Amino acid sequence: MRSWVVRAAVGVLAVGLLASGCGGKRTPTGGASGGSGSCEASAGRITIATGNSGGVYYVVGGALAKLVSDRTPLKATAAETGASVQNVRQLVAGDYDVAFSLADTAADAVRGTGSFDGQPQEVAALTRLYPNYTQVLVRADSGISSIADMRGKRISTGSPGSGTEVIARRLLEAAGLDPDADVQAQRLDLAKTADGMKDGNLDGLVWSGGLPTAQITDITTSLGDRVKVLDVTDLLDELKEVSPVYDRGIIPAATYEQPTDVGAVVVPNVLLVREDFPRGDACALTELIFSGKSQLEAAHPAARDVDRALAAQTDPVPLHPGSRDALGG
Repeated sequence: MRSWVVRAAVGVLAVGLLASGCGGKRTPTGGASGGSGSCEASAGRITIATGNSGGVYYVVGGALAKLVSDRTPLKATAAETGASVQNVRQLVAGDYDVAFSLADTAADAVRGTGSFDGQPQEVAALTRLYPNYTQVLVRADSGISSIADMRGKRISTGSPGSGTEVIARRLLEAAGLDPDADVQAQRLDLAKTADGMKDGNLDGLVWSGGLPTAQITDITTSLGDRVKVLDVTDLLDELKEVSPVYDRGIIPAATYEQPTDVGAVVVPNVLLVREDFPRGDACALTELIFSGKSQLEAAHPAARDVDRALAAQTDPVPLHPGSRDALGG
């Protein structure tokens, strides 16, 4: 497991992932948003919004940027961000051209609900990606055995503007807690969360990411039996009332060297663009994700769960017309 973490980190550095979090507007030299039947990318530059540097979005996004740059006329760079909510907002603002997002955040965006209350966002999906697992870790001496036990505790709820923060708040509310009053919520990125867990400044954390997440591995390896992974699927019915995208999954024991498999709440990921993203580029990028899947898998094993048969299942987020061309829909 440790060797995989090192390989993943080296791989990200090799593709020149931008760790500053800054993006840039797309500067195409060809292509158009109209037309049909073309699956050729235009020349130009695009930016991909990923997530926290210790998360799977960051690793897979870096690999995708390299794949795009190597196999198409487009030159792509990937940027570290706060993840889903921030990604959608900056995508629509034109700061990024492609963005990773959790499906629940993306659904809120197109409906103008949740973090986007009253402001529907004009985004479309290139494809459905691998699932994210809601990973809830607590220190063994914290007295926490359920989300309800987090009352009064110091809990990392994820970066501001992240999909993790959305899910963390919904979990707390489902357990009857007020996220703003009943817990000592710490809005931390994953690196600071890992540090807080290891030095005892945090009692627990919520993280939404692929399996395995390198910094969650760091926590479980460093703390051993002083940390445990919680099963929070008892709250799944309440979460489904908020959004039907939530589902049940399993974190295998071997993932983080835990004593047993642990039930988890699962959410699909989607890759988003603005509605006016060029159709040929959308088609080419969508096709590339599947033709180059082995390279994404080499960067992170979570990409193994990217499935062409599920690619068009992005409702309520509309599939981009170029992606429909690529998927034959």
